[in-house]
Amino acid sequence: MLKLTNGHGSMFPLLLSCLCFLNSFGFVVCGFTSSFIRTQWPAKDIPLDNEVFAVPKGYNAPQQVHITQGDYDGKAVIISWITFEEPGSNKVLYSSVEHQYGHTAEAKVLNYTYFNYKSGYIHHCLVDGLEYNAKYYYKIGLGDITREFWFQTPPKVDPDSSYKFGIIGNYYPSSTFNSLSTLDHHMKSGGQAVLYVGDLSYADRYQNNDGTRWDSWGRFVERSVAFQAWIWSAGNHEIEYRPDLGEPTPFKAYLHRYATPYMASKSSSPMWYAIRRASAHIIVLSSYSPFVKYTPSGYGYVANSSEWIGRDTLADCHHAFSDYNSNEAHYMEGESMRAVFEKWFVRQRVDLVFAGHVHAYERSYLVSNVNYNITNGDSFPVPNNLENSFISPHISEYPVYITVGDGGNQEGLAGRFLSPQPEYSAFREASYGHSTLELKNRTHAFYQWNRNDDGVLVQQTLLCF
Repeated sequence: MLKLTNGHGSMFPLLLSCLCFLNSFGFVVCGFTSSFIRTQWPAKDIPLDNEVFAVPKGYNAPQQVHITQGDYDGKAVIISWITFEEPGSNKVLYSSVEHQYGHTAEAKVLNYTYFNYKSGYIHHCLVDGLEYNAKYYYKIGLGDITREFWFQTPPKVDPDSSYKFGIIGNYYPSSTFNSLSTLDHHMKSGGQAVLYVGDLSYADRYQNNDGTRWDSWGRFVERSVAFQAWIWSAGNHEIEYRPDLGEPTPFKAYLHRYATPYMASKSSSPMWYAIRRASAHIIVLSSYSPFVKYTPSGYGYVANSSEWIGRDTLADCHHAFSDYNSNEAHYMEGESMRAVFEKWFVRQRVDLVFAGHVHAYERSYLVSNVNYNITNGDSFPVPNNLENSFISPHISEYPVYITVGDGGNQEGLAGRFLSPQPEYSAFREASYGHSTLELKNRTHAFYQWNRNDDGVLVQQTLLCF
């Protein structure tokens, strides 16, 4: 999950206080359910011989290249790639000058099997000691078969650092043209990194959890993720628990393929971690790992993390907290996680919580259900009230919850919303799309949701915080 919290009197309290103004005395502003009905693009699989899944030319050419943040503060990246014929070179050559590679880092190499599938050789290379706000070029491969890419490091960690995130979830290019449209729109949006809220390859939708679908997914998203960091969180389609196939280890493919900088934030699990990037503090939570009290990697990590205090923080997880998803699809699935973590969100003034899982878009008002327990009967979310803030007047305590499981998928849209629309729900629509969050400075940010209207990007929501 992604969480933004404010400690410097910075951007996100003000950002959310604008929304709070509309609703500070109760749910005065009625929510809106979009009546838009999209025509369906083809839901059948895109053929694997389509050019978007092309294997790079050359013997043992590196493929499925992707990067993510490699440390806590944004001065490192993890560069990953796969070779198939042999391990090949494990070195990354890099420099701030194109084609003049004066630095070298070495990758760890691993592979895995899943039932009758054997992966290629997976390389993960930490490149650290980088400068902020700098462009770096890197080269991987061996001999005449090399490939070159570049990336831009974020600005320094500061409440006034400007930065733009793309937010995508449930993105499935192996199956639908909707996913192709989503990535194309993101790449034209100016987003500098992606907060990915789970469900990657959907390999578990195929017979025996076809591992080749992980490979085709990796080749497709390379056009973006080889050049900018995608911040990963896992969804239910990454679990792949199949004891009937002799595969009892959850997240086997995901954990081998997608490295995270969890140790940099003192986490004991790669499924739970935190990073700072520009003016955002990002907490990634795992919806499908142990998280109740006394679990070291879930509740224990969050409860013992001093990083929750006094930072601007984003939180991201896969499934939506049950109270704030008013779609019949997956309704109430997130209740246990809400009961464990919502008090933390309120106490630490989390501003935005992003989730996927539900194949639709929905945004809440600033709400909380922290007063609920099984004896008091207060079972309905209540709006933020600035005048009665127990932290500080005029500082919003409650988050806005945003469901963005609309990247595109084989299973189709979740079009059955509960009726009437709950008062805490501000806007909802069953469409494919993606979001952007642009942090301007300590006082302003812009959030935008964009619909994929059969391949045409249509701006549907623009909020100024």
